[in-house]
Amino acid sequence: MAQKRDYYEVLGVQKTATEAELKKAYRAVAKKYHPDLNPGDKEAESKFKEANEAYEVLSDTQKRQQYDQFGHSAFENGGGGAYGGYGAGGYQDFGGFSDIFETFFGGGGSARRNGPQKGRDLEKTVILSFREAAFGVKKTVSVLKNEKCSDCSGTGAKSGTHPETCSNCQGTGEVRQVQRTPFGSFQSSAACTKCGGTGKVIKEPCRKCSGSGVERKTKNIEVNIPKGIDDGQTLTVRGEGEPGKNGGPYGDLYLNIRITKDKLFTRKEFDVYVDLPLTFVEASLGAKIIVPTLDEKIELTIPEGTQFGAKFVLKGKGIPHLRGNGRGNQYVIAKIEVPKKLSSKQKDLLKQFEKASDNANYTSKKSFIDNIKELFS
Repeated sequence: MAQKRDYYEVLGVQKTATEAELKKAYRAVAKKYHPDLNPGDKEAESKFKEANEAYEVLSDTQKRQQYDQFGHSAFENGGGGAYGGYGAGGYQDFGGFSDIFETFFGGGGSARRNGPQKGRDLEKTVILSFREAAFGVKKTVSVLKNEKCSDCSGTGAKSGTHPETCSNCQGTGEVRQVQRTPFGSFQSSAACTKCGGTGKVIKEPCRKCSGSGVERKTKNIEVNIPKGIDDGQTLTVRGEGEPGKNGGPYGDLYLNIRITKDKLFTRKEFDVYVDLPLTFVEASLGAKIIVPTLDEKIELTIPEGTQFGAKFVLKGKGIPHLRGNGRGNQYVIAKIEVPKKLSSKQKDLLKQFEKASDNANYTSKKSFIDNIKELFS
């Protein structure tokens, strides 16, 4: 059995693709390989079914999360069923293939062409410190984007004038024509060449935006970063993308979170870890050591005989939970440091200590030596 291709590869998008980007990519692939437009082409039929399957999964938030985590295995053996393609009525319509079909054969195109269209989504990377991510922070994010022209308020027409209804299409944005295809004659519609499919004509364009209705601006946006957010997560700021067309809503702004490494703390989900260097004497005799937490410094009691890698738990001293109350824990890991340069006096003292030591204090070493003897006996 042939190995399935990656769904993102099938649609030709990145793993960070937005819902709008997925839909656009799917339509392009489906339009290219639809069997009605490629009669008898088994390869095109196969690729069309493959695109259906990919889009059915990636357009569903829950299925997409499962696929990102487990790949194709998430839907094997009854694990979700992401198999598009043929249904009881022929080809299934995942995400509006009717829109694609109408592009070729007409029917309802003007409503979409002149209807409200959501603006383009934008992406931005936001870099946070370890503590900012842990406790949340208010950040000002600068975004260079298209905004409605301040002179014409987005109409594209010179101040004091307005766009006029196109006389060629009477404001519909399209002209109808009869098209002959291998399947017969169809009445189709095409974008009006005079108004470019907008249904409006601008006789006196705005000088500032040259009739586009938009101008390039840098906008500073204040964003509240929630406590507990982790590296690689994405925040959505609704309505801070680019303006829509024909009265459509603004797109959204996606903030990709990146967290800088901390000199003391590392993180695993909502727990934090700190390596605590100890001298041989501190580990052997015990000590009281000042250790850092995210909130404050505390005194930690190290018991005598502490071994390398020993773990001490500070409950509730970790990362605040992203949603809800509570916090993770902090783990302090003992790292016993052996001195590299010793004076003659220090060496003599250690030799005396070794002679006076009881082997019962070195259970791991004793077990190691016994195992060697047993192996070669």
